[in-house]
Amino acid sequence: MADDNPDILRATTDPLGALKAGLRYGVFGLVALTVLGLAVWVPVAGTPGLWGVVVGAAVGGGFILVTILVVLATAHMPPTTSLYIIMGSWFLKMVAVIVVMAVIKNMDFYDRGALVSMLIGAIVIVLGAEFYGVLRTRVPYVDETPEK
Repeated sequence: MADDNPDILRATTDPLGALKAGLRYGVFGLVALTVLGLAVWVPVAGTPGLWGVVVGAAVGGGFILVTILVVLATAHMPPTTSLYIIMGSWFLKMVAVIVVMAVIKNMDFYDRGALVSMLIGAIVIVLGAEFYGVLRTRVPYVDETPEK
């Protein structure tokens, strides 16, 4: 008999399963993009290309992945506490990105093309991979009806 459940879907009873799958796929996507970026930019730009790839992947991918880590860490807290922590982490991430970009702005140890391409690529790939991981995970729920 044919299975009505496609292999592409993963069922879980963990309410955080979709977020964990999103994190897992996001990390895999970032690693794959970093390897691809190194394969492209190191031959093109040498050591500055390597540093551009590493910094771009760390800033772009880290910015997105930290959000899902904070959401997972605060999942069992009261909603207002979670909100404060998530918004605080977002503010700290913004400050960190601005500081990192300001510090390396006039430095020449990295290739700007590698940095920009990896920064944009990491944001797009990690968000897409997280989205795919969340969509792919099925979490069943039961709507309890009161006993009469």
